[in-house]
Amino acid sequence: MTSNSARELPGIFASFGEARRNGFLAVKKLKDEGRGVVGTFCTYAPVEIFMAAGLVPVGLCSTSDETVPDAEKHLPRNLCPLIKASYGFAITDKCPYMYFSDLVVGETTCDGKKKMYELLGKIKDVHVMELPQNQTRTSSKALWLSEVMRLKARVEEKFGVAISNDDIIRAIKERNLERRKLKELYELSMASPPPMTGLSQLQLLFGSQFKFDHRAKVAEIESTVLALKKVIEEKTSPVPAGAKRIMLTGCPMGGVTEKVTRAVEQSGAVVVVYENCTGAKQFDRQVPETGDPWEALAEYHLAIGCAVMTPNPNRLDLLQSLAERFKVDGVVEMTLTACQPYGVETSTIREFLAGLGVPFMSLETDYSQADLELLKTRAQAFVETLS
Repeated sequence: MTSNSARELPGIFASFGEARRNGFLAVKKLKDEGRGVVGTFCTYAPVEIFMAAGLVPVGLCSTSDETVPDAEKHLPRNLCPLIKASYGFAITDKCPYMYFSDLVVGETTCDGKKKMYELLGKIKDVHVMELPQNQTRTSSKALWLSEVMRLKARVEEKFGVAISNDDIIRAIKERNLERRKLKELYELSMASPPPMTGLSQLQLLFGSQFKFDHRAKVAEIESTVLALKKVIEEKTSPVPAGAKRIMLTGCPMGGVTEKVTRAVEQSGAVVVVYENCTGAKQFDRQVPETGDPWEALAEYHLAIGCAVMTPNPNRLDLLQSLAERFKVDGVVEMTLTACQPYGVETSTIREFLAGLGVPFMSLETDYSQADLELLKTRAQAFVETLS
């Protein structure tokens, strides 16, 4: 007999899975109420600044190939699909989040994005943060702190607000609470079998950024955690016992790139954790709540283990930690076509995981549906080697 908790789960997942679409109306309502909206492209953007200013932060990285042909009228065809899609949705006004953004904040994570921001600046108010490519040098830390403070000043000028230390401390605590709750949620998949599929987990994590009422969002995450705990207690997991446990790493996940998760799980495995910035890379740590809040905020974001950093030990540390905590049987990397930082770093990740005795496979894809069968074939072959 199906338990009440198992029956409730699809509705909970749908709430997060549909959040991006439903959020269009929510963000319009907020705009109509006079709230300012700031669009971001990357987890390096310190959204706590926008929260401290009473603004609404929203992610802009598009995850569909719908507007890629429009973007290719201005951008090279052999460019990362994330960049092309993001720009395409901007110039076609097909993304309400981009349309309603009063300010767009970018960061110099790659050359493609950098040059795209120049074009985007012709139609939107764009602020670009100069991101160091090294996390340990004193000069890198000083540069990034100055960029964080420059963003603070830009937000204050743009929206006519003053952000006090008390404001940023409050925002840090609010954002930390959300991080803790989402971490608690995905760490439930350390159970065997996990209480949810990897696809459901991805939709929860990806969808959370499109819920704009912070208290309601936290409450909904807490309800989801309780429901998933019941699944574990009552042993009603939708995941078959003995399914091979996979970690996904690489480029941002969500939207059309769900196809990689689907390919893995249709092969009989289950994705138990996402190292990508959609998942643990963003939520596994907290901003320190003691000391100077601006320094703490800058140090937290600079330490994100993105492939743009050289060297990039923080990604390796997180991969090892997650592999051990989630007892993964293998790691699948998703790299987007023409994403040079992640594409080049694949060799380092393969060698590192081999040293840990963890099987590894890298899949390169784009935002089209043309490679669905190839992804399934490669995923199935990889999962079979884990048996």
